[in-house]
Amino acid sequence: MIGIGEKMPEFNLVSVKPGFNEPEESGESAFESFSDSSFDGKWKVIYFYPKDFTFICPTEIIEFASINEELEKRDCILIGGSTDNEFCKLAWRREHPGLSKLNHRSFADPQGKLTSELGLMSEEGVAYRATMIVDPDNIVQHICVNALDTGRNPIETLRTLEALQAGGLTACNWKPGQELLG
Repeated sequence: MIGIGEKMPEFNLVSVKPGFNEPEESGESAFESFSDSSFDGKWKVIYFYPKDFTFICPTEIIEFASINEELEKRDCILIGGSTDNEFCKLAWRREHPGLSKLNHRSFADPQGKLTSELGLMSEEGVAYRATMIVDPDNIVQHICVNALDTGRNPIETLRTLEALQAGGLTACNWKPGQELLG
Protein backbone atom coordinates (compact mmCIF):
# COMPACT_ATOMS: atom_id res chain seq x y z
CA MET A 1 0.00 0.00 0.00
CA ILE A 2 1.24 3.49 -0.79
CA GLY A 3 2.62 5.18 2.29
CA ILE A 4 2.92 8.59 3.87
CA GLY A 5 5.56 10.71 2.14
CA GLU A 6 5.34 8.81 -1.14
CA LYS A 7 4.56 10.53 -4.42
CA MET A 8 1.33 9.60 -6.18
CA PRO A 9 1.98 7.41 -9.23
CA GLU A 10 1.28 8.68 -12.72
CA PHE A 11 -2.27 7.97 -13.83
CA ASN A 12 -4.87 9.07 -16.34
CA LEU A 13 -8.53 8.31 -15.65
CA VAL A 14 -11.93 9.34 -16.95
CA SER A 15 -14.32 11.04 -14.58
CA VAL A 16 -17.84 12.37 -14.47
CA LYS A 17 -17.62 16.11 -13.94
CA PRO A 18 -19.38 17.85 -11.06
CA GLY A 19 -23.02 18.77 -11.63
CA PHE A 20 -23.74 16.40 -14.52
CA ASN A 21 -26.50 13.77 -14.66
CA GLU A 22 -26.65 13.22 -18.43
CA PRO A 23 -23.86 12.25 -20.87
CA GLU A 24 -24.16 15.68 -22.47
CA GLU A 25 -25.73 18.83 -21.07
CA SER A 26 -25.91 22.16 -22.92
CA GLY A 27 -23.53 20.78 -25.55
CA GLU A 28 -20.89 19.87 -22.97
CA SER A 29 -19.75 16.31 -22.24
CA ALA A 30 -20.16 14.96 -18.71
CA PHE A 31 -16.91 13.04 -19.10
CA GLU A 32 -13.41 14.39 -18.73
CA SER A 33 -9.99 12.82 -18.41
CA PHE A 34 -7.78 13.86 -15.56
CA SER A 35 -4.33 12.82 -14.46
CA ASP A 36 -1.96 12.94 -11.54
CA SER A 37 -0.86 16.39 -12.74
CA SER A 38 -4.32 17.88 -13.38
CA PHE A 39 -4.46 19.55 -9.98
CA ASP A 40 -0.79 20.30 -9.29
CA GLY A 41 -0.43 23.04 -6.71
CA LYS A 42 -3.66 22.06 -4.93
CA TRP A 43 -4.43 19.78 -2.02
CA LYS A 44 -6.52 16.74 -2.93
CA VAL A 45 -8.85 14.52 -0.93
CA ILE A 46 -9.17 11.34 -2.97
CA TYR A 47 -11.54 8.69 -1.73
CA PHE A 48 -12.13 5.19 -3.06
CA TYR A 49 -15.27 3.13 -2.48
CA PRO A 50 -16.14 -0.47 -3.45
CA LYS A 51 -19.00 -0.23 -5.98
CA ASP A 52 -21.68 1.99 -7.43
CA PHE A 53 -25.32 1.05 -6.71
CA THR A 54 -24.57 -0.26 -3.22
CA PHE A 55 -25.74 0.64 0.28
CA ILE A 56 -22.93 2.22 2.31
CA CYS A 57 -21.22 4.00 -0.59
CA PRO A 58 -23.90 6.63 -1.27
CA THR A 59 -24.01 7.60 2.41
CA GLU A 60 -20.28 8.33 2.24
CA ILE A 61 -20.45 10.15 -1.10
CA ILE A 62 -23.25 12.39 0.18
CA GLU A 63 -21.28 13.22 3.33
CA PHE A 64 -18.11 13.96 1.35
CA ALA A 65 -20.22 16.24 -0.87
CA SER A 66 -21.43 18.05 2.25
CA ILE A 67 -17.86 19.10 3.13
CA ASN A 68 -16.81 20.01 -0.43
CA GLU A 69 -17.39 23.74 0.06
CA GLU A 70 -15.15 23.71 3.15
CA LEU A 71 -12.50 21.77 1.23
CA GLU A 72 -12.61 24.31 -1.60
CA LYS A 73 -12.05 27.13 0.92
CA ARG A 74 -8.84 25.30 1.84
CA ASP A 75 -7.65 25.10 -1.79
CA CYS A 76 -8.50 21.40 -1.91
CA ILE A 77 -10.07 19.35 -4.70
CA LEU A 78 -12.44 16.49 -3.77
CA ILE A 79 -12.34 13.41 -6.01
CA GLY A 80 -14.12 10.11 -5.36
CA GLY A 81 -14.42 6.91 -7.31
CA SER A 82 -14.35 3.17 -7.73
CA THR A 83 -13.57 0.49 -10.27
CA ASP A 84 -16.95 0.96 -11.99
CA ASN A 85 -16.95 2.74 -15.34
CA GLU A 86 -18.00 6.33 -15.95
CA PHE A 87 -21.36 5.34 -17.48
CA CYS A 88 -22.29 3.42 -14.34
CA LYS A 89 -21.41 6.48 -12.22
CA LEU A 90 -23.57 8.75 -14.36
CA ALA A 91 -26.50 6.30 -14.24
CA TRP A 92 -26.18 6.12 -10.44
CA ARG A 93 -26.40 9.91 -10.21
CA ARG A 94 -29.68 9.76 -12.13
CA GLU A 95 -31.01 6.87 -10.02
CA HIS A 96 -30.09 8.03 -6.51
CA PRO A 97 -31.64 11.36 -5.41
CA GLY A 98 -28.75 12.14 -3.04
CA LEU A 99 -26.20 11.85 -5.86
CA SER A 100 -28.06 13.97 -8.42
CA LYS A 101 -25.90 16.84 -9.72
CA LEU A 102 -23.08 15.71 -7.41
CA ASN A 103 -20.76 18.63 -6.59
CA HIS A 104 -17.46 16.85 -7.16
CA ARG A 105 -15.68 14.68 -9.69
CA SER A 106 -16.39 10.89 -9.76
CA PHE A 107 -13.50 8.91 -11.24
CA ALA A 108 -13.70 5.58 -13.01
CA ASP A 109 -10.90 3.02 -12.68
CA PRO A 110 -12.56 0.09 -14.50
CA GLN A 111 -9.35 -1.89 -15.01
CA GLY A 112 -8.40 -1.23 -11.38
CA LYS A 113 -4.94 -0.03 -12.43
CA LEU A 114 -4.66 2.92 -10.02
CA THR A 115 -6.53 1.10 -7.26
CA SER A 116 -4.11 -1.84 -7.51
CA GLU A 117 -1.01 0.32 -7.89
CA LEU A 118 -1.90 2.10 -4.64
CA GLY A 119 -2.47 -1.26 -2.91
CA LEU A 120 -6.15 -0.53 -2.33
CA MET A 121 -7.72 -3.49 -4.15
CA SER A 122 -9.48 -5.95 -1.85
CA GLU A 123 -9.45 -9.73 -2.28
CA GLU A 124 -13.04 -9.36 -3.52
CA GLY A 125 -11.73 -7.35 -6.50
CA VAL A 126 -13.16 -4.00 -5.42
CA ALA A 127 -11.52 -0.97 -3.84
CA TYR A 128 -11.27 -0.72 -0.09
CA ARG A 129 -12.89 2.31 1.54
CA ALA A 130 -9.72 4.37 1.40
CA THR A 131 -9.28 8.10 1.90
CA MET A 132 -6.10 9.90 0.96
CA ILE A 133 -4.99 13.48 1.49
CA VAL A 134 -2.41 14.48 -1.09
CA ASP A 135 -0.46 17.73 -0.83
CA PRO A 136 0.11 20.29 -3.63
CA ASP A 137 3.29 18.44 -4.68
CA ASN A 138 1.34 15.15 -5.06
CA ILE A 139 2.86 13.64 -1.92
CA VAL A 140 0.58 11.47 0.22
CA GLN A 141 0.21 13.09 3.65
CA HIS A 142 -2.63 10.94 5.04
CA ILE A 143 -4.22 7.61 4.21
CA CYS A 144 -7.00 5.81 6.05
CA VAL A 145 -8.45 2.48 4.95
CA ASN A 146 -11.65 0.96 6.31
CA ALA A 147 -13.05 -2.54 5.97
CA LEU A 148 -15.59 -2.95 3.20
CA ASP A 149 -18.49 -3.02 5.67
CA THR A 150 -17.47 0.10 7.64
CA GLY A 151 -18.33 3.63 6.53
CA ARG A 152 -16.06 6.64 7.01
CA ASN A 153 -16.28 10.03 8.71
CA PRO A 154 -15.66 12.82 6.17
CA ILE A 155 -15.70 15.44 8.97
CA GLU A 156 -12.56 13.80 10.37
CA THR A 157 -11.01 13.97 6.89
CA LEU A 158 -11.67 17.73 6.87
CA ARG A 159 -10.16 18.09 10.35
CA THR A 160 -7.10 16.12 9.27
CA LEU A 161 -6.64 18.37 6.21
CA GLU A 162 -6.89 21.44 8.44
CA ALA A 163 -4.28 19.96 10.80
CA LEU A 164 -1.94 19.17 7.90
CA GLN A 165 -2.30 22.72 6.62
CA ALA A 166 -1.75 24.28 10.08
CA GLY A 167 2.01 24.25 9.66
CA GLY A 168 3.03 22.76 12.98
CA LEU A 169 2.45 20.09 15.58
CA THR A 170 -1.23 19.45 16.27
CA ALA A 171 -2.54 17.64 19.34
CA CYS A 172 -5.13 14.89 19.39
CA ASN A 173 -8.54 16.31 18.39
CA TRP A 174 -6.89 19.61 17.36
CA LYS A 175 -9.24 22.05 15.66
CA PRO A 176 -8.53 25.27 13.74
CA GLY A 177 -7.97 28.17 16.09
CA GLN A 178 -6.32 26.04 18.75
CA GLU A 179 -2.65 26.52 19.52
CA LEU A 180 -0.01 24.35 17.95
CA LEU A 181 2.28 22.29 20.15
CA GLY A 182 5.96 22.97 20.69
